[in-house]
Amino acid sequence: MKSSNYPTQLSEVIAHLRGFQGNVPLHRRESKRIYSFSSLPFTDQLAIWDELWHTENGFWVKLHAYFFLERHLKKEEELREMWPVIVRWQDQIDDWGLCDALAKVYTKILEVEEAAVYGQLKAWNTSEDLWKRRQSVVSLLYYSRTKKRFLSFGDIEKLIRPLLTDKEYYVQKGVGWSLRELHTVYPVETFPWLKSNIKSISAIAFTIAIEKMGPLMRDELKALRKRV
Repeated sequence: MKSSNYPTQLSEVIAHLRGFQGNVPLHRRESKRIYSFSSLPFTDQLAIWDELWHTENGFWVKLHAYFFLERHLKKEEELREMWPVIVRWQDQIDDWGLCDALAKVYTKILEVEEAAVYGQLKAWNTSEDLWKRRQSVVSLLYYSRTKKRFLSFGDIEKLIRPLLTDKEYYVQKGVGWSLRELHTVYPVETFPWLKSNIKSISAIAFTIAIEKMGPLMRDELKALRKRV
């Protein structure tokens, strides 16, 4: 392990998780374990999990760092405190599971730090890193039912449009996801937008985008797609 500011605490977590077997639900349950540092202020715990994220490459350690964040999504002051720390976590992402886990956190911070988070999503939107491009659209809405405040239709559309022709499968999955949720939040604006851009939407994104629509809307879009 690399040089650490919290050697005892990091060793405690790593030693425990290396000996723990189980799937994601079992690890989620285990993440409620009380460590020696669990009573420390939020800032100190965040610093420990941040160091774990950056010094340990294992999926399960990173997942437990995410579980820590997930338990702190209700207080605005903690969301604001997270952002300058965990914005760098995206740099270590190389799979869709952790990417989408962070999206759940980033989208909540977007509600209280709109300018900072949206600015970062815009930067990621043109990154060479496919996971940053995926994050740039998935974090816009995540699952819209989890959010209380939304960006405008125009601000969301600005980040989806440039990725319509992206060649990466996981980026297209993210585009479709975001279009599906966009229609849930802004159905009046999104449906005609989908019709106008039907030729540019990939088959992967299109299938996901229409998942939650009623049959009449789905059939209309499918028929239009066949004609163009």
